[in-house]
Amino acid sequence: MALDQSFVGRSYPPTTPYEVGREKIREFAEAVGDANPAYTDQEAAVALGHPDVIAPPTFVFAITFRAAGTVIRDPQLGLDYSRVVHGDQRFSYVRPVRAGDRLSVVSTIESIKSLAGNDVVEIRGDVRDEAGEHVVTAWTKLVARAAEEA
Repeated sequence: MALDQSFVGRSYPPTTPYEVGREKIREFAEAVGDANPAYTDQEAAVALGHPDVIAPPTFVFAITFRAAGTVIRDPQLGLDYSRVVHGDQRFSYVRPVRAGDRLSVVSTIESIKSLAGNDVVEIRGDVRDEAGEHVVTAWTKLVARAAEEA
């Protein structure tokens, strides 16, 4: 069953702030195999003009996908998460995520489409720091596969 188009444009309340820690950044950089010293060495990050270590570009996915969970679990939307696969991910940065940032995300349903019986939902996550400054926008595309016929 196709998702309700009236949900397009719906925004959800901001998440509780997530505090970005140096150790989390280091662990993430190691997990993705990125040895950029700006991710692990404060002196290297400062030499590049940053106040502290910065996070790899895809680090913010963990924060924005958690925020998208509010959309996914909205019973009124009716998305069958058991049929969902991750379709696409993209980011647009204003500035890098830094250790010490306290980030909140507002999730907005940007589009809902039906393609070959599959529901495709694009969720925009606007990430702001505790001063309210825009840091990054992330778009997550989810595809709810059509139910198989018996």
